[in-house]
Amino acid sequence: MHLAHRTWRTRLGATATAALGALLLTALPAQQAQAATTLTNPGFESDSTGTATPTGWSTYSAAGQNAASFSESGGASGNRRLAHWSASAYKVETYQYLTGLADGTYTLSARVRSSGGQNSAYIALRNCGGAEQRTDLPPTADGAWIRIVTSVRVSGGSCTVSLNSDAHAGEWANFDDLTFAPGATGLSVKGGDLSTLPKNEAFGATYSGATGQSGNALGLLRGAGMNYVRLKVWVNPADGYNNKARVLAMAKRAKAESMKVLIDFHYSDRWSDPGQQTKPAAWASHTYSQLRTDVYNHTYDVLNALKAQGTTADMVQIGNEINGGMLWPEGSTDNWTQLAGLLTSGAQAANAVSPSTQIALHLAKGGDNGGTRWWFDQAVARQVPFDVIALSYYGYWHGPLSGLQANLDDVSARYGKPVLVAETAYASTLANGDFLENNIATSGQLAPGYPATPAGQAANLRDVMNVVEAVPGGRGLGIVYWEPAWTAVKGSGWDPQDPSSGNAWENQALFGYDKKLLPAANWFAHR
Repeated sequence: MHLAHRTWRTRLGATATAALGALLLTALPAQQAQAATTLTNPGFESDSTGTATPTGWSTYSAAGQNAASFSESGGASGNRRLAHWSASAYKVETYQYLTGLADGTYTLSARVRSSGGQNSAYIALRNCGGAEQRTDLPPTADGAWIRIVTSVRVSGGSCTVSLNSDAHAGEWANFDDLTFAPGATGLSVKGGDLSTLPKNEAFGATYSGATGQSGNALGLLRGAGMNYVRLKVWVNPADGYNNKARVLAMAKRAKAESMKVLIDFHYSDRWSDPGQQTKPAAWASHTYSQLRTDVYNHTYDVLNALKAQGTTADMVQIGNEINGGMLWPEGSTDNWTQLAGLLTSGAQAANAVSPSTQIALHLAKGGDNGGTRWWFDQAVARQVPFDVIALSYYGYWHGPLSGLQANLDDVSARYGKPVLVAETAYASTLANGDFLENNIATSGQLAPGYPATPAGQAANLRDVMNVVEAVPGGRGLGIVYWEPAWTAVKGSGWDPQDPSSGNAWENQALFGYDKKLLPAANWFAHR
C-alpha cells in the first residue's frame, strides 16, 4: 500500500501535486487534446493497437517515457484498452482536461487491472477546484477486471481525468470503460468489531497511536476515522464476556465517541459461524416453537436495554454467518421454513424496539455468488424481513476481489438492498505474538498481491473498501474490520471456557506487537 498517495482528504501533498499538475498541463500544448465536457474515447476503441497517445487523450512523462502509455487489444468490454508498461522503470500519466462543467460533485469510474508492486498506480480527478481525489488500482493476480471509482467536487467548471503509473521495470496497469458523470461516492460504515476489547483491557492490554502516544483503543480508532462499532452478543458465555451487560457498557463507550453501534446476535453461548451454530445451554431442550419465543425475547431484551440507556442500536444482525442456518438442528437450512420463522422472530423483536434500526442478515464467503443467491432467494421467498445484506470477506479464504465485486454488484441489484462487508481482516506480519499458531501463519496462505506487512495489510483494507464503494447505485454501505484491537494478551484467548486459550488473530489486529496503531487504520478516513 502506497501511503504517500493516500489523498482522500485535503492534504498539503495533494494540494502541491494538483498545483504542479496544472503547471505541467499548461506547459504541454503539443500533446494536449481539445477540452470538452465529456470524455472522448473512454473505451480506447478509436485507435489501433500500439497507439502511444489514444484519440482524445494526452500523455505526460517527466522522464520522456510517453511510450509507456499506449492502446492495445484486449479490452474489458470492447477490443482495446489503455496499457501502462515499459521494460524499464517508468512514470507516466494519461489524461483528459474537461471544461464547461456545471459546478457539483462528479464521479469517475474505470475498469482496471494491475500487476501490483508499483510505487503507485491510480485514477485521479485533479485541478477541479479543490483537493485531488484518487483511488489506487488493486493488484489483480487472477487477471480479472475490477471497477473502481473516485469522486470530487468541481468548482470553476473544469476538471482533469488522470490515469497514473509510477512503476518498476515490467510492471503493468490496464484501464478501460471510463465514465465521468454527476454523482458522489463514499462509505457510510467504516467500522470495527471491538467485542473482545473489554476482555483484552481486563487482562492488561495497552494501546498507543502511530507515534507512540498512549490512549484507549476505541478513542485511537475513532481518531483514525472509524465511525461504527460492532459488538457480538452471547446468551450466557462461560467467561462472562460478550453478554448483555458487557455489550451495554461497550455501547455506552461507542456512543460517547459519537460512533454508531451494530449488534451481532450469535444466539449461542459461544462462537457461531458456518461450522457451528450451537444452541445456548438454556435453550437446548426447547421445541421449535419455544425457540422462536427465545429468539424474540432475547433480541428484544438486549435491544430494549440499549434503547433504555440511550444507546439505541443503529443496525442489528439476526444471526452470525448463518450460511447453514442457526440454532441447529431446528434452524438448519435443511428446514428453511423453520429457519425463516426464527429469523422473522428476531427481526420482529428488533422492529418492536426501534423501527429505525436496520436489520442485517449475515453470511460468510463473500465471494460466493451462487451460495449467496441461493440463500437470499430462500429468505425472500419466505418473506423474511431485512434491510441489509451483510457478508464476511477474507481474501485468503474467500477468493479474489473480482469475486467479491461480482457478488456485491449482483445481490445488491437482485434484491434491491444495500450491502455491507461485515467482517474483513488481513495480516500485517507472519510472526506469532503468543503460543497459539495464527490462522494466517505462512506465506502460502496469503492473498496474491498482498504481503503480510503493514503496507500489505493497509493495501488489502484499502482495496476491499474500494470495491464496496464501487457498488452501483450507492448501495455499498461500507466495511467492518474484524477485531482490530484483539492483541495477544495472556488470559484473553478465543475459548470462553478455557482461560488458558490463546489468540490466533493477533497478527491481523490494527495494533502491532509494539502496541502502536498500524497504517491500515488510516483508511477509516476513506471518503
